[in-house]
Amino acid sequence: QVQLVESGGGLVQAGGSLRLSCAASGRTFSTYAMGWFRQAPGKEREFVAAISWSGGSTYYADYADSVKGRFTISRDNAKNTVYLQMSSLKAEDTAVYYCAARWGSIPPTRAPQVDYWGQGTQVTVSS
Repeated sequence: QVQLVESGGGLVQAGGSLRLSCAASGRTFSTYAMGWFRQAPGKEREFVAAISWSGGSTYYADYADSVKGRFTISRDNAKNTVYLQMSSLKAEDTAVYYCAARWGSIPPTRAPQVDYWGQGTQVTVSS
């Protein structure tokens, strides 16, 4: 089992920055590809970003309001932690952000692929 504990959410003004952290338990963190998803009120959970087992490859959502260029995912296997650095935040980024883990090297880009979820952390972007 893998337990994921998220932190770093909060209230930020539009254009601001925020860094989310996800700490994983156990000694097998490096065997999981990791990702971040988000869910806004009344919306389905959607993919934001993912990172490979080695950390050498990253993937970002390609929807119209792309997070690519504004968000950066990274991981530190020595600390069993994955991060999501968010900048140039917009009101439409407001959501609960969830850390996700998938066993193996293939990163999770769809919710059904996720083996473990964090509890979620609220990000609210105001103007």
